[in-house]
Formats: sequence, structure tokens, C-alpha cells
Amino acid sequence: MPELPEVETIKNELAPQVKGRCFVGVELFRQKAVHEPSPEAFRQSLIGQEIMTIVRRGKYLLLRLSGGQTLIIHLKMSGMLLLKNVSCGPEKHTIAIFRLNGSADLHFVDQRQFGSMWLTENENKVIGKLGIEPLEPSFTPVILGNLLSQCRAAAKVLLCDQHAIAGIGNMYADEALFASHIHPLRKANTLSTDEVKRLHRGIVKVLQAGIKHRGASINTYRHPDGGIGKAHLEFQVAHRRGGSCLCCGSPIQRVSLRGRGTYFCFECQR
Repeated sequence: MPELPEVETIKNELAPQVKGRCFVGVELFRQKAVHEPSPEAFRQSLIGQEIMTIVRRGKYLLLRLSGGQTLIIHLKMSGMLLLKNVSCGPEKHTIAIFRLNGSADLHFVDQRQFGSMWLTENENKVIGKLGIEPLEPSFTPVILGNLLSQCRAAAKVLLCDQHAIAGIGNMYADEALFASHIHPLRKANTLSTDEVKRLHRGIVKVLQAGIKHRGASINTYRHPDGGIGKAHLEFQVAHRRGGSCLCCGSPIQRVSLRGRGTYFCFECQR
């Protein structure tokens, strides 16, 4: 699933390409992807509106429009937003094509077909319950410690809870826990003050590295230009089951935690 670094990369690379451009047409290939309003109202309302700015909130992309509405896109498990020449038709698994004035259109492609879209004047109806942004100055070790202290589940569960911290998902939670030498199954409310500080540093470090390397292309993630990210080449444990720990040489382990594949080093993360 695209996580914070992937969605941030998409935002950064889309913004200079589509800001100031207008929707001239919308083609929907999966009506159920539109959660608000009706698919027909969605199409008609977008046409003629200009894209004023693009922001990210958690794993959501928000395209704020000239008419006062916001187009909210959640890529879910395998969604991609690709800029393509206006002559390009839909590829396999295309959910929608946003026709823009100019030389390129925006294609929403999603292999698993879970991607979602909203067109709303009230962003909070969709993203209002998201937790704190982990790269904002307001995310401090004290705030993280408070969140952890209220959670009796495993530390990784808290990191992946979008109502607590917005944007961290499976891959970067594994990487942050490894960077801080904390076992993913360790109960969140048992971490010491020093461990909380280490985890805070680990979270910020791996997210910033993920953005620097333009996201991780483990499966389907691609940049708007169709290229792939390289963050996964820097991963220490995530998706490396059977590989050797780059620090101690021990085999990387995988367990399932609430249905999520969880990777760790049993020596470095006791």
C-alpha cells in the first residue's frame, strides 16, 4: 500500500504538472470508486474547475479546486496516479481518467480496484479523524509517548493506527521499529522514555529517507511519470524475509500481526 513517503512523492511530482489546470472531462470505469457524490454529479461538478493546490493528509491526496470543493483520492492497496498524453486510452485496471486542458491527462490506475474518491466541500467528513502527522513539528517524543502509553496492543499496531498517527503503514512501521531496536510485538505501553525517544527518531528518519528515495516500489507503486521509487532498496527488514540482517547477519523473520506481514531481526530487536 502506498504510505506517507509514496503519497508525498506523488503530491510533489504532480503539483507542478497540474496546478492551475482545469478539468475538461472525466471518464469513470469503476463507478463504485466514487463515494461522494453520485458518479454523474462527480463528473459534472469537476468539469470547469481549476486545480488550485495539492496537499497530502496521511495517505490521502487532496486536490483543492477553484469552486470551493476538494477532490480527495485514497490510493488504498495498489492505486497509482499517472500523467499520460491526451491521446492515451485506459490501460488495464484503470479506475478513472481525468481529462485536463493541456498536453497530459491524469489516469487513476488500481490493480486491486480498492481506490476511493470523494468530491466534497467538507474535507473533515473524510479525513477529520486522522491522527497527527509524523513529520510535523507538533509530533514530539512526548506526544508519541502519550499515544503509546494509552495502547495495550503491540507497538506496531499503534504505529499503523491512522487515527493515532497518520501516514505510517506496514513497511515504514517495520523499518522504524528496526531503527529503534524495538520488537514489533512489544506492548506499546511498556516502552521506556529512552525507547520512545529512539522510536520517534526512527519514525522521522525512515519517513524522510522514503521521501528522499521517492517511495518504495515493492509491487505496483509508480511515480506519475511511470518510473519506480528506490526506497525499498534501502530497507533493512521490510519485505526481506529470509535475507540476512545488514547489522548482525541473522536471518530476517516474518510473523503475522493482525493480518499484516511483519518483518524484524530477532537479534537486533529482542
